[in-house]
Amino acid sequence: MQKVISFTAWQRFWSHSLGRLGVALLIPILFLLVMGPLLTGYRYDEIHLISKNHPPSTQFWFGTDDLGRDVFTRVCYGARISLSIGLLAAFLDLCLGLIWGGIAGLVGGRLDEIMMRCADILYSLPYLLVVILLTVVLDPGIMSLLIAMTLTGWITMARIVRGQMLLLREMDFTLAAKALGASQARILFIHLLPNALGPILVTLTLTIPSAIFAEAFLSFLGLGIQAPLASWGTMANEGLTALQFYPWRLFFPALLISQTMLAFHLIGEGLKATFHQSLQGTYF
Repeated sequence: MQKVISFTAWQRFWSHSLGRLGVALLIPILFLLVMGPLLTGYRYDEIHLISKNHPPSTQFWFGTDDLGRDVFTRVCYGARISLSIGLLAAFLDLCLGLIWGGIAGLVGGRLDEIMMRCADILYSLPYLLVVILLTVVLDPGIMSLLIAMTLTGWITMARIVRGQMLLLREMDFTLAAKALGASQARILFIHLLPNALGPILVTLTLTIPSAIFAEAFLSFLGLGIQAPLASWGTMANEGLTALQFYPWRLFFPALLISQTMLAFHLIGEGLKATFHQSLQGTYF
């Protein structure tokens, strides 16, 4: 019998204190992402040289930078860019990991061996070196950033999915589907993947903060988002040089990066506990 996420599972998640805390930390971030720029009336690239490096006040809630741009507005726009790139990279990792790991685990044998050794070779490539080479070949920006992040980011998901496929393909419901003549694609997408949903969701919630941090790290090094666009990484890079005299320029983007990563990690822990209790045969 297929295991699906039920209302009871969501009740168990909500009863988990870490899961609730993760949701509570994530809600303000989502509010800033959607409504933040509408609250101040400033644009993220609007320059006010007369108000440069202004400390936090009722006029500029998070202060201004060296060009007089409102840090609060830039942080809100940075949330849109950072979260969009993080979620898109995690989604690409999910799709590639499901396909690669699902096929390898379902078919098995020599094909499984070849596919997973190819994945190991990609995983062994130095991440930062790959990013730098892609930046040289491609112009720095969102596209090169996504390519660099997804080139090896899907391998962890593929390994999780493959392990679940190896476990589930020997169970009675899979053998019954084969005996009834179900195709490999139907067995994979109808019977196996829904039953592996718990580990997949937990891995996904841990992939999202990793992708967000990777974007912030690469943008901090100047290999990601370029000016005048604002992301949390570029804002942290700009604020680092002014840390001694204007600490708010680094404090707020760093705080939001930390809060977002912590929120997704706590949600992942809540989901892990939920599926561990409610889904039999799922191991973490």
